[in-house]
Amino acid sequence: MGDANMAALLEVEGLTKSFGGLVAVNNMSLSVAPGEVLGLIGPNGSGKTTLLNLIAGAIRPSSGSIRMAGEDVTRLPNHARVRKHINRTFQLVHAPPNMPAIGTVMAAVLYGSGERVRYKDAGYEAAGWLGEMNLLTKADRRFDQLTYIEQKRVELARALATRPRVLLLDEWLSGLSPSELEGGISVVWSLAAKGIAVILVEHVMTAVRALCNRVVVMNAGSKIAEGAPDAVLRDPEVIRAYLGGDDA
Repeated sequence: MGDANMAALLEVEGLTKSFGGLVAVNNMSLSVAPGEVLGLIGPNGSGKTTLLNLIAGAIRPSSGSIRMAGEDVTRLPNHARVRKHINRTFQLVHAPPNMPAIGTVMAAVLYGSGERVRYKDAGYEAAGWLGEMNLLTKADRRFDQLTYIEQKRVELARALATRPRVLLLDEWLSGLSPSELEGGISVVWSLAAKGIAVILVEHVMTAVRALCNRVVVMNAGSKIAEGAPDAVLRDPEVIRAYLGGDDA
């Protein structure tokens, strides 16, 4: 995986988001380098998904900035950030239920990057992404006929089809059996090996320890710790945040 001392690819500085009187994200700063896996952990309701939504462009911040490869993207909408090579997966997997897996990924190839791609070439490329997820034999299956882990892998293939340099994974490894988790960890390792910067929101600490170069811990919208996984998870303030909040 990448060296955390490399120049940052994505930089978040002083990011704050308020919903009325509720401060969901409070003065958050972080960075991630190419090939690095940055873990983002914290109790339920601590602001992790809101932070991903801000980085992805689904919502706009109240203050602060987001820079991608040195370019300010703070005010760009979601689709424009995809074309700046920032993309994500979601906690709840969703896609048109009647669409075959390959069609789901083809749509991302055709419309995600902003580049003109012939329909036939999009089919070949989508098949390649499904192959990377070990799903080529399921390419013609409807999305609602796939298992949970297969749906998650299709969603990841769809995100990868837009050629992200920064990938936001929102609990992509949650709800998996031990063998599925092992396979999922291998997939994330392979993404980092390609030089993709990954921000991983996760409650599965086995995965956090196995994958992450660094971990940022959030509680009540604020950063309370940052560092190597083992050191951070021993931090008394982090332990109090988990024990004092919802089940992590």
